[in-house]
Amino acid sequence: MRTIIDIAEPQMKELDTLSRQERQSRAALIRKAIAEYLARHRQSGAGEAFGLWGDRKIDGLDYQERARSEW
Repeated sequence: MRTIIDIAEPQMKELDTLSRQERQSRAALIRKAIAEYLARHRQSGAGEAFGLWGDRKIDGLDYQERARSEW
């Protein structure tokens, strides 16, 4: 699929430099950058849950056992 985007001139110059260094087209570099961006954001959602209890003074296992004892 094709799309039109605006890229600032300084970014375009850097992209052209990188394109020559990597011997890849601008389009290929942009596709790669988008894929990496999406992958990073897709993974960050799962990682946000880790450590949520880190600042609490209660032991997680004790809390779990107390919560289950109500059942």
